[in-house]
Amino acid sequence: MSTVRQRFGRWVQARMLPGLTPGPCDITVRKDLRVPMDDGVELLADLITPIGDTDPRLPTIVIRGPYGRSGPVAGEARALAREGFPVLFQSCRGTWGSGGVFTPQVDEQRDGLATHRWVRRQPWFTGAVATFGPSYMGYTQWAVSADPELAPDALCLLVTMPDFGAITWDNGAFALRNALGWTQMMDRMIRRDMIPLGLAMVRPDPKLGRAFGALPLSAGDTAATGRAVHWYQDWVGHERLTDEYWTQQSHTAVVPAVTAPIYMITGWYDIFLPWQLRNHAQLTAAGRPPRLTVGPWGHTSRGMGGPAVGEAVAFLKEQFAGAPGERSALVRAYLTGADRWHDLPSWPPPGVTAQQWNLHESGRLAPEPPAGGVTTYVYDPADPTPAVGGPSLLPNSGPVDNVAHETRADVAVFRGDPLPAPVTIAGEPVARIRFRSSQPSADVFVRICDVHPDGRSMTVCDGIRRIGGVAASATDPEPDEDGFREVTVPLWPAFHRFAAGHRISVQVSSGAHPRYARNPGSGEPAAEAATLHRAEQQISHAEFRPSALALPLWPA
Repeated sequence: MSTVRQRFGRWVQARMLPGLTPGPCDITVRKDLRVPMDDGVELLADLITPIGDTDPRLPTIVIRGPYGRSGPVAGEARALAREGFPVLFQSCRGTWGSGGVFTPQVDEQRDGLATHRWVRRQPWFTGAVATFGPSYMGYTQWAVSADPELAPDALCLLVTMPDFGAITWDNGAFALRNALGWTQMMDRMIRRDMIPLGLAMVRPDPKLGRAFGALPLSAGDTAATGRAVHWYQDWVGHERLTDEYWTQQSHTAVVPAVTAPIYMITGWYDIFLPWQLRNHAQLTAAGRPPRLTVGPWGHTSRGMGGPAVGEAVAFLKEQFAGAPGERSALVRAYLTGADRWHDLPSWPPPGVTAQQWNLHESGRLAPEPPAGGVTTYVYDPADPTPAVGGPSLLPNSGPVDNVAHETRADVAVFRGDPLPAPVTIAGEPVARIRFRSSQPSADVFVRICDVHPDGRSMTVCDGIRRIGGVAASATDPEPDEDGFREVTVPLWPAFHRFAAGHRISVQVSSGAHPRYARNPGSGEPAAEAATLHRAEQQISHAEFRPSALALPLWPA
């Protein structure tokens, strides 16, 4: 590769990965290597190798993904190679020239193992394999993580999880915006429909916006892409995560068996955050805590790329080449609200205790018990409660102001008094809402906000749970004699400081469309329900069984 091209590549890296200084190595790229799978299908890969003297102890890095071998992840692959790592960057089955048919998640274990076997036989193989990558490229790592012979020797897991079913049906609610938006994007990639693909990255796609309103839910893919997409039909047709369709794709059960060292990075506004932190907890409980960084990022935040590559490089050089560690703490977490980083011995940090804050009929939120009463609102799926911000695949998933949203009649708001001293939460808040609906099925969406003295009500975290649906029926709490159920809603993990003078606020509603598909109310299979039913929803404030929020308070 010419000196001019090497310099241009370094300039591009500096632009794509701000804050990360390009490594010392020049690189060379061999494109379109054909890697045979066990069934005879060949997958294409690019081999990016450093030029010159490099440390032979460094591992060969494998990246496998469906988004092509150019763009941001290709920039990260080249950045790794400039640090002395040979990198094989492969396109998944049925994508970007690779043979076969793309069926998300289903083929990644067998194809990943075949790829690792092939890599270990190549003359450029350095003797150890590390894996790297965000999102789907993290899922492909989990898929091969516990194989007794071919598992990676280290994993770098960025904004990802080992079970995409759990995010698709989040506590029984279908994650419509992510599922349908991703389906449209992948369909265009597979068909190389590049103009609308590019336009969708710079402006809202009106076709997708209309598709979010399609009924029944199974019509969404045709509305968004012009045709039925086989995996989307599978997703909406399998509401139960216990279905074999989902269990055969899930690698959550093997997480505690993974013995290789692991580096994780994620963000407080990432779509996979709760599950990635639960994977972290699984490994910690097994005695192998990963190195973890959690920053003020969403799934596609540009500011995460530089730290992700820089910390992964330091981690791998420490593990394989004996380089001195750049940090002593296992966990580095960004405290939102205070806007500063903390080095911690674990997540959640030591000393966290749960404190119950109760929802009062008056709209107050306080540790004191309520005096009784009921809060009532009407949810109309024909005019669904809209999503205001929240984790998504969009670049901007950070906190938003909820003031206008909180004036809606279908959003119940409960606010605490101004805080006399700062309050910090560190962990996964849990809401327990005593709830009753006039329809067979309903969603309970709960959000915590930080109300500033100037009136802004900024998102901290939220969560949802469906009751009465196909997937929910087996786990629904039984109603009390008065018809109320105690609905447990785990919220997104948070590390947030509410400053003195601020107020803690809680919203309860019955949806966040199109982030989650609206609940038609009937309890019919989501793929088939086409009739929408208004519902009267009620929240109980009984003194001895209050609706409440358990906040994980950190004393530091």
